[in-house]
Amino acid sequence: MKGTEQFKKTIKAYLDERAKTDELFAVTYAKENKNIDDCITFILNQVKNSGCNGFADDEIYSLAVHYYDEDTIDVGKPLSCNVVVNHQIVLTEEEKAAARKQTTARYEEEEVRKMRERRKPKPTTPQPEQPMLSLFDI
Repeated sequence: MKGTEQFKKTIKAYLDERAKTDELFAVTYAKENKNIDDCITFILNQVKNSGCNGFADDEIYSLAVHYYDEDTIDVGKPLSCNVVVNHQIVLTEEEKAAARKQTTARYEEEEVRKMRERRKPKPTTPQPEQPMLSLFDI
């Protein structure tokens, strides 16, 4: 997944969660003339105009909320860029178990392959026959 897609997913997850816990924001978030793509475009243009390269999560989230709060807001032109999202991936217990099982299976396959290779007779290259020299030939 591209960085910008992950960024969009992260912003949307934050806004969805906020709409669940904040009734006033839920009304604002449901506006028909607003969408996540324009929200991302707005955020990216604001970041570009600031001239800064790094932002705290709260600063970016507040820009997203600001986009939904304002009825008339200049979104700006879509930008072609890549966004880096710093986040920690948290696996569920099921995902951890599946990853562990997959890793164990790969390890076992590798060990079996090594054992089979050890059992195979190593090919020997035939030595060219050299005539035996006698003392009288020297």
